[in-house]
Amino acid sequence: MKPAPLFDDVADGPDGGAAFWLTARDGVRIRIAVWPDGEKGTVLLFPGRTEYVEKYGRAARDLRTRGYATVTLDWRGQGLAERMLNAPEVGFVDDFMDYQLDVMALARALPALDLPSGPHFLLAHSMGGAIGLRALFEGLKVPAAAFTAPMWDIMMPTPMRAAARVLTTATRPTPLGRRFAPGTSGNRSYVDAAAFEGNDLTADAEMFAYMQRQVTDHPELTLGGPSLIWVHEAMREIGQLAHRPSPDIPALTFLGGEERIVSPDAIRQRMARWPGGRLIEVAGARHEVMMEGPDTRRMVFDEICALFDAAL
Repeated sequence: MKPAPLFDDVADGPDGGAAFWLTARDGVRIRIAVWPDGEKGTVLLFPGRTEYVEKYGRAARDLRTRGYATVTLDWRGQGLAERMLNAPEVGFVDDFMDYQLDVMALARALPALDLPSGPHFLLAHSMGGAIGLRALFEGLKVPAAAFTAPMWDIMMPTPMRAAARVLTTATRPTPLGRRFAPGTSGNRSYVDAAAFEGNDLTADAEMFAYMQRQVTDHPELTLGGPSLIWVHEAMREIGQLAHRPSPDIPALTFLGGEERIVSPDAIRQRMARWPGGRLIEVAGARHEVMMEGPDTRRMVFDEICALFDAAL
């Protein structure tokens, strides 16, 4: 593995962090970040769409104080990973299963990292929740998993959903499929373009400023809206996952009471049929429960690590 940049100045992670380049089996280069200290085990943290490893520096700090190391990654097409189009600001993946190639690259790299001898656990956010659920079906071995606002469906009015299916299916085989989905655009990520007031991510001003500072100081991390193909593939993957039974491992999912990005109904339905699963709904929280105020973050990481501790 070759060293990769890690922007410690904005990550605010624990000491000892490092980043590395990995190459997936199809030749795409991705980036991983490692905060290796933790006597209990290692958390594999799967980020959401548009995200990058630095965003989870504080999460790694919270996990370390509870005894866990952290490994996270830039999915293909975002962060410093290889962008998939000549227009790097467009969110794109040709097939959602391609993200599993990134998961496999990460899994192959784990033995070479200076990690605790304990087990690996899954913590997945938003789009990472869809990728993580698929990875469990594909054989990712973890004794327990936690999810925050998992993208098990996208919040979308029924008429818009029907129109999106028609439009994305029609443009899938054409160059139009690589253009921004209607209503999205730009080479700026949401957190860079939005004001704190009324934002969909967090009710905590300091954590919103933390995320904004990252993309302001390092604009190369940013990603704009999704392409029509990304939307097509996401909807197809969501539909396929919905028909699968829940994995037979303990699981915990957090859902903000003010969630406006992913579907709360899909999350509730999945967790209602997850043996050994538990759903915690957090009043007043938005999409990023790991990026809310100190009291919420403390509760979230206490609950996550209690789940992992019980599986040791």
